[in-house]
Amino acid sequence: MKTVVNTPALNSSSKFADMKGSHVAVRVPDFEISKKWYTEKLDFRIVHEWPFGDLKLAYLAPATDDNFWIELLAGGTPANQPDYSDLNESLHQAGYHHFCINVNSVDETLAELRRRDVTIIGEPFNLEVIGRRLAFFSDPWGNLIELAEVLKLNQQ
Repeated sequence: MKTVVNTPALNSSSKFADMKGSHVAVRVPDFEISKKWYTEKLDFRIVHEWPFGDLKLAYLAPATDDNFWIELLAGGTPANQPDYSDLNESLHQAGYHHFCINVNSVDETLAELRRRDVTIIGEPFNLEVIGRRLAFFSDPWGNLIELAEVLKLNQQ
């Protein structure tokens, strides 16, 4: 089995070779409810919490990944996020759209998310051009989260 899409060679001569992904910040209206949702619905772990002015912040990490974190930003009076029930509709807005989490099986992950009453946005689909099976869901405040599974080809 091999992956459909090959990634380009690393560029260790880049002046930015030390750049690595760290986290994505998600603006939420309620700190405690948000922490509870991410820990109970997605099994994220709370790494650290701290205040910043009138805001409360926290880093959360997936169950077995210490390399990618979600930073919750809560407090104050955030503007409402558009409520998307259709993925295609959501793609027409400017600015931040979603963050992505890699999984072994999109379908198995969606089944568990449904058992946990998480809002699924549309149906999963294969995007052959990038070699991925994808699906989207949202947190209670409309922040979109993508699931990605690497598609495999049978070697002949």
